[in-house]
Amino acid sequence: MEIRNIAIIAHVDHGKTTLTDAILKQTGMVAEGVSMDSNKLEQERGITIYAKNTSIFYKDTKINIVDTPGHADFGSEVERVLRSIDTVLLVVDAQEGPMPQTRFVLKKSLELGLKPIVVINKIDKAAARPAEVHEEVLELFMELGANDAQLDFPVIYAIGRKGVAMKNLSDEQKDLSPLLDLILEKIPSASTAENLAMPFSAQIFNLAYDNFLGRMGIARIYTGTVKDGQNIFVKKSSGETRTARITKLYTFKGLQKEAVAEASAGDIVMIAGITDAYIGETICATENQTPLPSINIDEPTISMNFLVNDSPFAGREGKFVTGRQIRERLEKELEVNVGLKVDFNTEPMTVYGRGELHIAILVENMRREGFELQVSQPQAILKTVDGVESEPFEEVTIDVPEEFQGTVIEKLGKRKGIMTDMKVKDNQIRMVFDVPTRGLLGYRGAFMVDTKGLGILASRFVGFRPYAGEIQKQEFGSMTSMITGKAMAYSLWNLQERGVLYIDAATEVYEGMVIGHVLNGEDLEVNPIKNKNLTNVRASSSDEALYLVPPYKLDIEKGLEIMREDEYLEITPKSVRLRKKYLTKQERDKNGRKK
Repeated sequence: MEIRNIAIIAHVDHGKTTLTDAILKQTGMVAEGVSMDSNKLEQERGITIYAKNTSIFYKDTKINIVDTPGHADFGSEVERVLRSIDTVLLVVDAQEGPMPQTRFVLKKSLELGLKPIVVINKIDKAAARPAEVHEEVLELFMELGANDAQLDFPVIYAIGRKGVAMKNLSDEQKDLSPLLDLILEKIPSASTAENLAMPFSAQIFNLAYDNFLGRMGIARIYTGTVKDGQNIFVKKSSGETRTARITKLYTFKGLQKEAVAEASAGDIVMIAGITDAYIGETICATENQTPLPSINIDEPTISMNFLVNDSPFAGREGKFVTGRQIRERLEKELEVNVGLKVDFNTEPMTVYGRGELHIAILVENMRREGFELQVSQPQAILKTVDGVESEPFEEVTIDVPEEFQGTVIEKLGKRKGIMTDMKVKDNQIRMVFDVPTRGLLGYRGAFMVDTKGLGILASRFVGFRPYAGEIQKQEFGSMTSMITGKAMAYSLWNLQERGVLYIDAATEVYEGMVIGHVLNGEDLEVNPIKNKNLTNVRASSSDEALYLVPPYKLDIEKGLEIMREDEYLEITPKSVRLRKKYLTKQERDKNGRKK
């Protein structure tokens, strides 16, 4: 049987997973309502976080499909997948056109010599402009240095949620057969006689875990055939070699894995038996085979400290609360999360990631598993490049109604953002800025407020550039509890006039816990547990009704955005709290931490 290997890549929310689900449904590989985004966090947020494998059978051909994340913070998931496939379906929204992550994933694909198939999706949108988007995609290919073969890319038009595709906009909307036929026509078979005749070699590009079989490597077989029970050699890119034995061999069928006795060149398999498998390692049949080139991943751009929770409420909700348990969990995460780095030699431990969301997802998963911990404010990583102190920069693309243009330019200007492009179309403005990562930290929430939720902000890492200088962000002061107890509605009613509250009435607070912020930039020590004095006097003015504004409830991402340098974000299975590093005012004054 012939095999084709493809990855579906795109900017976030351009319809990759919906299109994959429609392909699976049409080919009868899944039941109604089953989605590739099976992870609970993915379903809650409506985004793909982890690259996932599936396969379909169409016209006596097996097509392995890898669905990839679209958010820039999970770019490492895309980078390692691209090495395992033969071409990509580049999905582009027919209204939005190419966005920052479109550029990122396409650049990686072109560098590897892949010849993409472009899918212009969501052509049923009222504001869809497929012909213009086709031109924009062509311009992007040329800008990224595509060769002649890559520039001659085939285009298909699709409506992923309806499960239809067509070669021309005027064609009948029937099903996804035009897309599947194009895949068979344009993508060479991965299982050629030449590849099959060579000794077995494969490369691990993803990892999985099974309660009975332990750690398993997901690998693309490049040459030869492998059998269940076979003795193999595992090589690092450095040439270091160890032996292992395959205890179970699986291939993919739909969303399920299927045990097989053997698998051949071109297929994507799951291998059990390599207890210490790592991404990028080469599996081969003989000891003298040359390892395949290593999988290169872009470096992290931000860092955060992970600490044991030592707040007055520590240990109330968590199951795993010690430094050793947090360390073991991070070691386990490093095995599968190739975009993450951890320095265990510092005190506290320092975690390096690709963005706030990248680390926020890790922390969210940890709290759901029963961990309790504290994290510090995210910091951009500074390093010396050619003797010059440099910092990470991001290309930020912003789509906003015209009325918000001035506010956005002003705010990003203060954060050292430099506008590089602007386009106006039908009262909508698209602006492109180069902004230091430091300037973007904490801006996304303010952007949503400034644009009244009508703006779209997307970014991608563009490299390290010379340090841009001090950034004066608009600071607000913290409203910090001076006492431990239960917050009273009467106190909160008075405090809400001073700023924004993070807590409800009856919430337990402790001394040093941040319960809100004030807009004048000065920290405020408050007593949120004070209740109204009871007297025998009755007057119409003494029994005013208490109207509390709904609080600004903290979650991990909001907390990471608004926290200040002298604060920690306390994360437990049930609560997210902001607190001062030094809980008492005396300690804060003594350590010169007062802001």
